[in-house]
Amino acid sequence: MRNHRGSPRALSARIGTVVALLVLGGLTVTARAESAPPTAAPVFDTGATAWMLISSALVMLMVPGLALFYAGMVRRKNVLGTMMHSMAALGIIGIEWVVIGYAMAFGKSQHGLVGWDPSKVLLWGLTPDSAYVNGNGIAIPEYVFMMFQGMFAIITPALIAGAFAERVKFSSYAVFTLFWGLLVYNPLAHWVWGGGWLGAGEGNIGALDFAGGTVVHVSAGVSALVMAIYLGKRIGYPQSVLQPNSLVLTFLGAGLLWFGWFGFNGGSAIAADKFAALAFTNTQIAAAAGALAWMLAEWFKHGRPTTLGVASGLVAGLVAITPASGFVSPPASIVIGALAGVICYAAVLVKGKLGYDDSLDAFGVHGVGGFLGALLTGVFASKIFGGSTGPVDGNYAQIGRQAIAAVSAAAYAGIGTLVLIFVIDKVMGFRVNRTTEIEGVDVAIHGEQGWMLDQTPAPTAELPGTSMTGDSIDLPARKRQTASTH
Repeated sequence: MRNHRGSPRALSARIGTVVALLVLGGLTVTARAESAPPTAAPVFDTGATAWMLISSALVMLMVPGLALFYAGMVRRKNVLGTMMHSMAALGIIGIEWVVIGYAMAFGKSQHGLVGWDPSKVLLWGLTPDSAYVNGNGIAIPEYVFMMFQGMFAIITPALIAGAFAERVKFSSYAVFTLFWGLLVYNPLAHWVWGGGWLGAGEGNIGALDFAGGTVVHVSAGVSALVMAIYLGKRIGYPQSVLQPNSLVLTFLGAGLLWFGWFGFNGGSAIAADKFAALAFTNTQIAAAAGALAWMLAEWFKHGRPTTLGVASGLVAGLVAITPASGFVSPPASIVIGALAGVICYAAVLVKGKLGYDDSLDAFGVHGVGGFLGALLTGVFASKIFGGSTGPVDGNYAQIGRQAIAAVSAAAYAGIGTLVLIFVIDKVMGFRVNRTTEIEGVDVAIHGEQGWMLDQTPAPTAELPGTSMTGDSIDLPARKRQTASTH
């Protein structure tokens, strides 16, 4: 007898049932909200709301910026596939965050390990009057806070993709991104920002992470390292030089990342106040210091500065200042940015000696830079600037708290990534076959080409610089004539 459980009709019925249950649940939540006693509408801070709207858009802009930054560093045959890793995260995590991610990260804490709030599932319990109030009593619409935090959830798994560019199946990447966001990012965000065991609050560790040093960069960087080691090297690496296809794209992407990072760090104050101004200032200073330090280190070692070095250095400075941006002084941000530029450059050089293929240095910049920034936050944090104490104020224990947070985030992300990639690899395979890798993922997987240079017509007599008609000069003939007269 034929089994109908896997038929399209049965599958459609199951999906319809799930959708119906979700809708019914939403109507129930809405009905309860409407039947509840009316409360006074919150007074939103319009300046803070406006700044958070702008900051959310700035962080979103970092995603196409990252796509350009990464795409310029791969070979021409993998440009679109690399950009898809970043842009697809906007859709995958963008929906996951609304459906369940926000509830897991910022719902009521469950023993400090994960959040949960049914009213935040699919945002059913939120209305335009729902407010998020920061630690200083400034209220903004919760929709805005939810969207701002959602942009962080989107860009974090996109950062990981730099480690395995040019050699993975897109379908496997999509599944990995969904479950990494669900099972790794959401709990980590709760641990630090949502009332979990690593963040502030009675009985918690009390680690400082203003804008994502541990939650974003340490977790993404360590996950990138695990992926690079598990998947192995690209064909030809490191014997063959795998030249970037366009450092122009990389430089443009770096500029967009720098621009968007003002919202990434400045917006993490969740207000348009003095702490947003401090984070904004420190962001600019550290990026400049990182770019300068990497450039000088590279110039000293190789005898020439490169555009890729400047681009990588400014990103390293931005990564390192992220957890500290709202807690340290501007002079401290110079030190943090400069150290990040030099140390991350050294980490990238060591990669070749250790033998792993982190394609676009996701671990060398984000993992190392994020860990360094987390520790230096504990060194330079001052209550004068962020209301928190560090060795500057005689509180040396803060360095230990920062180390615990960084190591915990690294361990959890690393183990979680290893489990996920192992399961996905066994179920559907993760790395493309040899033929696809040689051909390039753009054509083999996506059926498209980023650069149609093979279809560009060869120069003809009608193009400028060869032969021109009418009153114009036949340049080759003019050259022959000049040569014969001499």
